[in-house]
Amino acid sequence: MKIAINGAAGRMGKMLVSLAKDAGMEVIARVDIAEGYDSVWPEGTEGVIDFSYHTATPATVEEAVKRNIPCVIGTTGLTAEEQEIVNKAAEKIPVVQSGNYSLGINFLLEMARKAAEVLGKEYDVEVVEMHHKHKKDAPSGTALMLAKSVAEGRGVAPDFVYGRSGEVGERPAGEIAVHALRGGSVVGDHTVMFAGDVERVELVHKAQGREAFAAGALKALGWAKGRAPGMYTMRDVLGFA
Repeated sequence: MKIAINGAAGRMGKMLVSLAKDAGMEVIARVDIAEGYDSVWPEGTEGVIDFSYHTATPATVEEAVKRNIPCVIGTTGLTAEEQEIVNKAAEKIPVVQSGNYSLGINFLLEMARKAAEVLGKEYDVEVVEMHHKHKKDAPSGTALMLAKSVAEGRGVAPDFVYGRSGEVGERPAGEIAVHALRGGSVVGDHTVMFAGDVERVELVHKAQGREAFAAGALKALGWAKGRAPGMYTMRDVLGFA
């Protein structure tokens, strides 16, 4: 499969390029605004993976629609307007979009959903994530995915509190809070805490490298090839859906 990597000069982009051959893929376009990288996809591009910056993602999916090829999106921090463009594209091509492509995280999403369903609102939920100091958006897309899994498990709307400051009063029952930490070279740590009156349950995932994310994204693109148009997630790719 001949593919384009959008955001090829970034940490994830470089990892995708290095692992593509092992996944049976050939990178024919390394796209980035950095010097020495491609600016267009050549004819024959069969799929694209986007790990760039949110403002660049709409143009990527629109080009994928023009070429009628699958698109995998790992870029996070999209605005509502940018996300709508992605949603429209999914009506015409297969789009896989996820805030995290690792097998471990996607298993954690299932665990968080089930724990929220079983433990109920009696347990206070705090989602805490930490990433390297260079990460530009907060909270992480993965943290939001985890919080949404908790909301799904509880059968409530995804309405979250982001950090706390000042006289916030007592913690309301049923509140789901998300917190972002930044520092050093942390690849990605995520914790979902269920705090009860007599016990605390914590679900934890710590990424030791970006290989798992890149391998998952490449797997997703291979899976999406030949699929019907639609919006898919790693739950679909891994058979959890």
